[in-house]
Amino acid sequence: MLLGLPLVAGCAQQGDFGRPAPTAWNSLIDAAGTLAARERGEAASPFPFTEDERALRDRAWRFLMPARERNAFEAALDNLTRARVLPVGWRLSDPTAYYEAITAGPFRSVVSRYRRLSDDLVADGRLIPAFAETAARVVRADLTRLQSLPFITTLDDRDVRSAAMRVAENRCLIAWVRLETGARSASYRYALEHLLVAAPEEEAVAAERALAFLDSRRTLLDPLLPADAEMRCGLVPPGPGEVVLVRKG
Repeated sequence: MLLGLPLVAGCAQQGDFGRPAPTAWNSLIDAAGTLAARERGEAASPFPFTEDERALRDRAWRFLMPARERNAFEAALDNLTRARVLPVGWRLSDPTAYYEAITAGPFRSVVSRYRRLSDDLVADGRLIPAFAETAARVVRADLTRLQSLPFITTLDDRDVRSAAMRVAENRCLIAWVRLETGARSASYRYALEHLLVAAPEEEAVAAERALAFLDSRRTLLDPLLPADAEMRCGLVPPGPGEVVLVRKG
């Protein structure tokens, strides 16, 4: 089955507003990701998703996939990572890859590269508020979920564990998007700086403004979680002297 998953993932289609198209292939990949994450001991709740939790995952799609085009095999691996079939840690961030992608091959003028950069920056920036708004609703609902647990006497240990896992899933997804928006910003900045040195054009001003726009929108994600959420979720290694206790199951 796993040998066929990359082919399935390569068929994943992107819908509107950076969300995945609602196809059977995308649903299969998401279901496989939940099972794979559970096998690795990561938080993976059997509870059904609420409407906001599903929307949160749909809106995370754009930010969890690379900003650059890739070949079919690499795109399949990226989609498997986005869906948690593959662990997040296998894919290393490369701030140079976006620049190399938009400057590879023949092109009419450098201006078109600057415009591509600006378009990508603005598209990312415009999608962040909707994600942040949905994430805030999910965080509030999770707080209600946790606060209600001591008062519901009919719950068993499995129910409580499943609720805790869903809260962890939601928080770590938000943390992952926050981490990836920072990585995308770094990639865009690298591209802008190297385009400016290689071929200065007036369009660099618009790209710089678009980068500032993206960075201002990224701050909307900061109040949603503690500053160390990415580390607690295992998305980044702990700093010197810091210890993170990972509880499996």
